[in-house]
This record gives sequence, C-alpha cells and structure tokens, in this order.
Amino acid sequence: MVFIEKIKQLGEHLFMNSFTYALEQRNLEELRKYPKADLHNHFVLGGNRMFIYQKTRKKIEPLVNPLSSMDEMNQWSQKYIDQDFNSTAMRKFLIRATFEQAKEDGVTVLEIGEDVWGLNEFFNNDIDELVNAFTSAQKEVAPDIELRLQIGLSRHCPISYLEDCLSLFWGNKNFYSIDLYGDELAQPIENFKGIYRRAKKEGLRLKAHVGEWGTAKDVRTAVEELELDEVQHGIAAVSDESVIRFLADNKIRLNITPTSNILLGRVADMSMHPIGKLYRSGVDVTINSDDVLIFDSDVSKEYLRLYESQCLTAEELENIRKNGLKPIIV
Repeated sequence: MVFIEKIKQLGEHLFMNSFTYALEQRNLEELRKYPKADLHNHFVLGGNRMFIYQKTRKKIEPLVNPLSSMDEMNQWSQKYIDQDFNSTAMRKFLIRATFEQAKEDGVTVLEIGEDVWGLNEFFNNDIDELVNAFTSAQKEVAPDIELRLQIGLSRHCPISYLEDCLSLFWGNKNFYSIDLYGDELAQPIENFKGIYRRAKKEGLRLKAHVGEWGTAKDVRTAVEELELDEVQHGIAAVSDESVIRFLADNKIRLNITPTSNILLGRVADMSMHPIGKLYRSGVDVTINSDDVLIFDSDVSKEYLRLYESQCLTAEELENIRKNGLKPIIV
C-alpha cells in the first residue's frame, strides 16, 4: 500500500509540473519553461519588445483591434520598423532580438531566414556574412536553440530576379528550407515551379504561404504544383473536406499562426479557429508566432489563447507541441 501511494504521489507531482497543468492553471510563465517549436516566424517582426526598447528606447506597440486591410499592416510596419531598422547593423540587431524572444519563450527549434533581396540590401551580396549574422546571434544568445535557416522569396518579385538572387544561395548547406510569401494573388503559383524544382534538388524543405487569404483549392494547387512539404497558414483548407483529406493523407504540415489570423480578419473568433477541425481531422499542424511585434503572439501565448478559447484541449495542445519538436524524417 505504501508503495502504491508513493507511485500515486509521483504521478500527481509529474502532472502538476506538466505543460497541460500549466495550461489549466493559465500560467504563462510556466508554459514558457517547456520546449516548443516556432516554424513560422518573420524575424524582422519577431523580436523581443523589451529587449528592443532597452537597446533603442523605441516603443513598438502591438495591434489591439483587427485590421481591415493589408494596407493598414503596411502602415503599422512603416511607423514602427521600416526607417529605424533599415540598415545592416539594425538588421543584425533584429536577428538578435528574435533569438532573445525565442529564448525567453522556451522555443528550442526556430525556423527563420532572410529574403533573397536582403542579401544585396544588407549583406553586400556576401552569403557568408548573411549566414554568420544568424549563426553568431544564435551562438551568443541561445546556443541550445536549433536554428533552421530559411530562404525567403517574395511573390512580388519577377521570377528572373529571384533566380539571379538564388544563384548565390544554391549549394549552401546552411539552409534548411525555402518559403514563398506575400500577396497570394501577386502572380500564379505555377510561375515558381522551376525555382521549387531546383530547391528540391538542393535538398531544401519546401514551404509556401498559401490559404491565408486564398481558397482551399489554392492550398491544394500550391502543394501539387510546388511539391510542398509544408504550408504556412493553410487555414482556408478547412472549407473543403476533400482538401483536408488530401493534406492528411499526404502528411502536409500546416504551420498555423492563430492570433495573426484573428488580427488580420481571417478568423472571427479564436474559439472557432480552423486549427481545431484541421487537427481533429488528422492534419499535421503546428502553432507558431508569425510576427511577435505586431501581433503580440509569442508561441506560449498562442497555446494559452487556444486553450482559454476552448478551441483545443490541454491534451490536444500538448500533442501538437510534442509533434512540432519531432525531427523531420525525409
């Protein structure tokens, strides 16, 4: 009986120190102690607010109410980011601020990177200088974080320009993935097939922003045309059962950013966020920050907001957290 009682007490102790218990207690600081992944993070807007203020005395205020258009988001960015951080030194500072944020939030796997146009704009067309900006910040701030370095592409750029820029990235084994973002309607997804075929040969993980503003059909088309491994957002898939099944059957991961979807007006209420249905339908989903500075959306807060809204249970959120940390098996 004494032995059984000790086992019971041990079980209760472990439960009280668990991620699920921290969710149930709504204890944000405790949640930050648990390892988690952030696989959808734009470092220019991903830094630690207090760290930036302490170093620059610049206050960056997050959004409070949903935006009515992307123009409003651009206005926010111009007010708080563009001019003050538009230099090589400040670009490197924002990278460091992102690692400071990730470390504080308990992120142990961080996927971030620079847009290809930034190589010339901020790093003198020196790929080693660009890579070192990320790896040195990681070593100095958070050496235990697994850095997955990403190549960023804007849909707004001509394909020929992107191909020229990418010639300096190909063959560099420091990069883990490639991602396409920007206005989903800027140009047809098929235009990027050549780039993505080359990226696949280079061994990169293939990702793209799609289904944030577009349709479920757009999600499936992008996955098929570009042979994507992962989709950034992809929440529009929830409106079509056949696309949900396609994603689940083909093990396509959706890296979802709930608060971003709310504040950009893509989802009306957190309790009804598509991640709930997608997860329960067998789609591989992760929970991520997107733009911490604009959305006040660090990963621990995202988990807590989903729990408090009853979109997902504590056990479901724990499963998602653990799944996001698993190594990708190619």
